[in-house]
Amino acid sequence: MARHQSPAQQETIERVMHEFKHGDLKRGRGGKVRNPKQAIAIALSEAGASNRQSPKENRQRLRATKRKEAAGRTGAGKRPTRQELYRQAQRKGVAGRSKMSKAELARAVRR
Repeated sequence: MARHQSPAQQETIERVMHEFKHGDLKRGRGGKVRNPKQAIAIALSEAGASNRQSPKENRQRLRATKRKEAAGRTGAGKRPTRQELYRQAQRKGVAGRSKMSKAELARAVRR
């Protein structure tokens, strides 16, 4: 029988499974996750809904995951492409933008 999850947990599980579906879910050491069962285990662990961890550990995991999501350090927070940065620089009227690298455009847009 499935456990009941809070909306925050459901959101995290959906995000992780979406990353898996698109091939963006990574293991702890950097390799891609290819096994659906492993993806589910990661999703439940990140969401703090695992039956393999204590309630205290689950609360800590969910808080840590939400912090990562807010900081954009998950697949949900993708980095902008050079084209997107270029368009933002164009709107701001940044001079010399056509010769800038992606990193330079990012710095110019942040200013």
